[in-house]
Amino acid sequence: SLASILRANLLTLFNAVVGGAFLLLLLLGQWKDALFGIAVISNVLIGIVQEFTSKRALDKLALLHQPNARVRRDGETVQIKVDDILLDDLLQLRAGDQILADAVVLESLGLEVDESMLTGESEPVVKLAGDQILAGSLVYAGTASAQVSQVGAETYANQITLEARRFSMVNSQLRQALARITKWISWALIPLMAIAVNGQMQSAGGWSKAISSGRWVEAMVGSIASIISMIPQGLILITSISFAVGAVKLARQQVLLQELPAVEGLARVDMICFDKTGTLTEGEIVFDAVHDAPAASASVASGSDWASALAYFGAHPEANATAKCLRDAFKSKPDLTAVGSIPFNSQNKWSAFALAEPGQTQPLSWVLGAPEMVLDAANPQHAATLALANDLATSGLRTLVLAVSNHSLASETDEVRGLPTNLAPVKLVTLREKVRADAARTLAYFKEEGVSLRVISGDNPQTVAAVAREAGLDVVQGFDARNLPTDPAELAEVMQREQVFGRVTPEQKRNMVLALQSKGYTVAMTGDGVNDALALKMSDLAIAMGSGAPATKAVSNLILLDGRFDALPGVVAEGRRIIANIERISRLFLTKTTWAMLLAIFFGITLWPFPFLPRQLSAMDGYTIGLTSFALALLPNAQRYLPGFLRRSLSFCVPAGFVVALAVIGIELVMRAQGGYSDTQAQTATTIAMSIAGIWVLVALARPFTRLKWLIVLAANAVFVFVYVVPLTANFFGFVSLSANQLVAPLVVGAAAAAGIELVNQLTKRVR
Repeated sequence: SLASILRANLLTLFNAVVGGAFLLLLLLGQWKDALFGIAVISNVLIGIVQEFTSKRALDKLALLHQPNARVRRDGETVQIKVDDILLDDLLQLRAGDQILADAVVLESLGLEVDESMLTGESEPVVKLAGDQILAGSLVYAGTASAQVSQVGAETYANQITLEARRFSMVNSQLRQALARITKWISWALIPLMAIAVNGQMQSAGGWSKAISSGRWVEAMVGSIASIISMIPQGLILITSISFAVGAVKLARQQVLLQELPAVEGLARVDMICFDKTGTLTEGEIVFDAVHDAPAASASVASGSDWASALAYFGAHPEANATAKCLRDAFKSKPDLTAVGSIPFNSQNKWSAFALAEPGQTQPLSWVLGAPEMVLDAANPQHAATLALANDLATSGLRTLVLAVSNHSLASETDEVRGLPTNLAPVKLVTLREKVRADAARTLAYFKEEGVSLRVISGDNPQTVAAVAREAGLDVVQGFDARNLPTDPAELAEVMQREQVFGRVTPEQKRNMVLALQSKGYTVAMTGDGVNDALALKMSDLAIAMGSGAPATKAVSNLILLDGRFDALPGVVAEGRRIIANIERISRLFLTKTTWAMLLAIFFGITLWPFPFLPRQLSAMDGYTIGLTSFALALLPNAQRYLPGFLRRSLSFCVPAGFVVALAVIGIELVMRAQGGYSDTQAQTATTIAMSIAGIWVLVALARPFTRLKWLIVLAANAVFVFVYVVPLTANFFGFVSLSANQLVAPLVVGAAAAAGIELVNQLTKRVR
């Protein structure tokens, strides 16, 4: 709910501390020291917008996008809204309709239903009286009257998507690592705040004296400076900005990010599960080849006759979707005429034409259809053709037989079947699913990158295997999911061993994703049908095709709007750029957090005044971290993802933070020993030493250098000098001029800190 989103983003310990410090400074009239509040407010707003956008997408989750249903009421056929469909209503179905409720067929006239969105099975299913039809299916052919048995949330499709409607954020290692860091810091702030506040009040003469003299305001400003310096508030903001910039870049490539961190996901993925129908394939059947039937009768038909016959089947106005695949491959003779025909029937699975050329006394009867329905296994000639057809079908091809007879159609001797007698098989025609042109190239890319691939479909295992082979996978046969074990551990073993799966149910797809995750894989799932929704929801990264079902797109993290697979390598590259750059800039922020915590403890225990103001910290953050990290986050970076982001970052940040903290303590000791520094001069000297150390952290992390990185480092130095030299900025941030003698200590200490940071950088390279 919106309330829970607001509660999760606003009512946190982090926001309570930082927001409280921000409001306190405003109440004290110290608005110059409250600049950090801009980053805090931005973080909260971005978090709310991201989660509310996801909520809206889930609220719109709907499989049934057709607005009206055709039902029979009071003896009349009327159009009603989907929500108005009632139990026992009589649906009137025609070709092209989407079925909007689960129902039982009462009357069927050649009804064929496309259930691919629900099952992944690409073949239309014949439905007879008494059969069940499901919401979300499409009427492929024929007409029917069906009585509604389930509506609304009770339909099979909605039961599938019910689990998908549950809210969950994309699995982002960056976001999780940052959340963990924020949690640690938030809990550490409680005792550190007490130490810092007490130390600053004691340095102002003690609690009672500070309150009575009014110096408590100065002490509170110092306390807030120590507290705020511990919090890497800009890191979360720059991470969100990096994701947003990545989303804009990918949108130009027709890739829609539903959640910004999703761009990181594909860079981490080491297992991708591809659906077949509508994902690897374009969801349509195309002509493959023509094969000679064994012992075809050359006396019955010449070579040119069979080609003309196939052309006629394909060009006929009433040709079904399968026959239409022949149109581009075969051209009909213009003077060929049909003197008789039997249209395609979904029960018989064949159609026939009696075709004659001018001057021909006896037309030839041509039959095109399923081999097992056209040929007689008891006939030796037919048996050989059936065997070849079975071999072709086993390889994953859809097979038709073209047979011919010089007898007329609807022979008196074969009235039941309606086939002409004396049929002789001439050719076997194979059809295949059209594999996306970019599928092979994209799969090859992922294999080269070490990403494992699985093809999961509700279709015939051998058909799926054939498509996988055409897409470039080295696979012999598919695994029938009806033989999958139900035990999760055994299922995980099968998933590691096999590559291609067919006859997979929606629940099995989900379990397969979970099984792979149990083996430590980061799993991406692609799909376009409702049958993919559960698996997409459970995956680490869900990828939907732009032509997919609304339910599929609603639960996906990214959508390929134009359905082009070749956009995925670009997503990987963008994700790698973001992860690598965020890892780099996180070291800038976390180094600051480390030294800030150490300084809070040191100055709280020693009861010394904190050595800089919040506004001075904001200035240092600006040129050593803020602006530079923003620029670094947008640079190209092709570094491959490696797990262990947080461990690598902390291995540098903790020792580097110690070096900076020692530098601040060192300059403080030097100034106290030398004497002659006013409070503002001491603050200026401290920030100079810290700025040198901070810029060297930038230098260490910017390597290897490019022209742009050199410009970033030079710009940081230029702003550093500008802030101290220009009177307007110097006065605003509370900096003053130092004598030559006073400059020696901060420059020497800063240089020593830079050398220490360089040593840390060299020693921790092995961890990185």
